Amino acid sequence: MLYFTLASKAYARNLHYRGAHMLHNVASALFGYLYACIWIGIGQDHSLGEYGVHGMVGYIAFNQASLWVSGFVSNGLGIPQAVRTGQISLDLMRPVHLFVMCMCREWGQIAYQFVYKSVPIYLLYMLAFKLSLPTRPDTILFAAVALAAAGYMSICINYMIGATSLWTTESSWLYWVNHALINLLAGFLIPVEWLPSWLQTVGWLSPYPYLLYVPTRIYMGYEQPGILLGSVAWCMLLTLLCLLVTAAVRRKVEVQGG
Repeated sequence: MLYFTLASKAYARNLHYRGAHMLHNVASALFGYLYACIWIGIGQDHSLGEYGVHGMVGYIAFNQASLWVSGFVSNGLGIPQAVRTGQISLDLMRPVHLFVMCMCREWGQIAYQFVYKSVPIYLLYMLAFKLSLPTRPDTILFAAVALAAAGYMSICINYMIGATSLWTTESSWLYWVNHALINLLAGFLIPVEWLPSWLQTVGWLSPYPYLLYVPTRIYMGYEQPGILLGSVAWCMLLTLLCLLVTAAVRRKVEVQGG
C-alpha cells in the first residue's frame, strides 16, 4: 500500500498541470511530425529497408510516443536536489529502501506521462498518418511488456545517475549524456540495424536498444517475443547495480548546504 501511495501521489501532483502539459504535447508531436516528414522525403528516392515509407513513419510515431515512458524520466530521480537540500539524509533514514521509494515515485510520474502524453501523441499520429493498431492482441501485450521493462530500465539508469551526486557536485551532465545515447543507441534517430556494425555491437552490449528499438519492433511485428529475454536480463542486472549503489550511498552521505 505504501508503494502504491508513493506512485499515486506523484501521479496526482502532475494532474494540476495537465492543461499545460497538453499544450506541451503539441510541441512534442510537431517535432515527431517534422521528423516523419523528413523520412517521407528521403523515402521518395531511397529504399527504407523492410520498413518502407509508411512503416518508417509508424516507427517514428511509436518511438516519439514511447519517449515519455522510457526516455523522459526525472533527472536523477530527484536525488541530486535531495543532496543539495540535505533531504537525502532523511530519505536514507526512512523505513523504506531508497531505490524502492524513488522507483515508486517515478512510476507515478511515468504513468501520468503515458496517459496524458504518450497516448494523446500517438492518437494524433494515427489520425495524421493513417496508422493502425496491430491486428493481433498478443502483439500489443508483448509491446506493453517491453515498454514497461524499458521504463524500469530507464528508472534504474537515472537512479544511478542521481546517486553520483553523492560523489560530485554536478551530475546533470550524465543525464544529458544518457539522453544522447538514447537518441543514438536506442534507435530513436535511426533504426539500430542501420548503424555502422561496430556501433551496433556497442549498442547491443548496453541496455539502450531495449529502451525504444525493441518495444517499437515488437509493436510493429518485426520481432518475436523471445527478444524480451534480453529486457528481463537487463532489468535484473540493473536492479543488482542499483542495490549495490544504494549500499555505497549509505556509507557515503555528503550533504551540500543542508
